Amino acid sequence: MPELPEVETIRAQLDPVISGRSIVRATSHPSGKFSPAIEANGALIEQVRRRGKYLLIDLDDDRELIIHLGMTGVLSVPNNADDGAYVRAQWELDDGRWLVFNDVRRFGRIRVVTAGDYSTIATLRNLGPEPSDPAFTAAHLHQALNKSSRRLKTQLLSQRPVAGLGNIYADEALWLAKVRPTARSITKPAAARLRDACVKVIASAIDNGGTTLRDYRDAEGGSGSNQFYLRCYGRSGEPCERCATPLRAMVVDARTTTWCAVCQKS
Repeated sequence: MPELPEVETIRAQLDPVISGRSIVRATSHPSGKFSPAIEANGALIEQVRRRGKYLLIDLDDDRELIIHLGMTGVLSVPNNADDGAYVRAQWELDDGRWLVFNDVRRFGRIRVVTAGDYSTIATLRNLGPEPSDPAFTAAHLHQALNKSSRRLKTQLLSQRPVAGLGNIYADEALWLAKVRPTARSITKPAAARLRDACVKVIASAIDNGGTTLRDYRDAEGGSGSNQFYLRCYGRSGEPCERCATPLRAMVVDARTTTWCAVCQKS
């Protein structure tokens, strides 16, 4: 699933291309997950923002077109409409190009809401601070993670302690911070390390254009390069870069998790 760095890469590519353009036609798959796309017809796109893993497209009529890419969603801006089998929504722009949303597995979602009203999108409404937000402090993370007895990795994936981390970057941050993913509480020093690790792995992944393991493509059809810099995720059986112990894989609350049993003891 595209996580914060992948969605931010797409946002940065789309914003200069579609901002200032009017939507002159909109079509969608009949599913209620995608049909709200047609509600944006006739609006002018003011800017493209991001919150966590969500793209927020500001419209000139005090509404937002919200797109969640799901696991396999891809946005592109071709010169013509797309008649492919996996098109779930597309918007014709006033310059003749199209904003097209393809989604093979149909886990994505589209909504049009009054600006700032996320009452019908619980995950977006309850997002924690962005990793780059000054509010994302060690004290915040320590308090947030200790509010629950759930495993630390599960809490990170909930998006409430911090927005935008999925399976890849949670594994990377926990490894970098030397924090055990199955722990059910965290100390202040470990929370400080984990906060810094979250910021670092997300910033690096954005610089690398995101991680392409299978499905992810950016808005220009390109792949990210961060997969070449992963230090933990997906490396089960390979030596830990710190201690050379083979990394392990386990399932944590239904999510495959890679970790180092020697280094990650906090």
